[in-house]
Amino acid sequence: MPDDIDQQEEPQPPQGHVRVIYLGPVAPHWEVQSSFGAAALVDPFRDRTLARLTLLPPHDPQFRRNRERVVRDAERDLIELEWDLGLPDEEAPAS
Repeated sequence: MPDDIDQQEEPQPPQGHVRVIYLGPVAPHWEVQSSFGAAALVDPFRDRTLARLTLLPPHDPQFRRNRERVVRDAERDLIELEWDLGLPDEEAPAS
């Protein structure tokens, strides 16, 4: 058996960085900012993220499920993801 089947792929460097910011209870609730990365990669990610989070405040039960989807999208696209929910760490929803 070839050894390369058992070896894990080397981690790839991030291809971009995105910060998801909760703006508060008045719509729009979310803003997605990018500090680096190709627009061809970041823009579709931004669109998917906003589609999943629009009209969802962080305390909504659906937010947790959709946040997990955003995290998986970021991992798949090699995007470094940062959340700013405007809450102290002890009050922030679990990741």
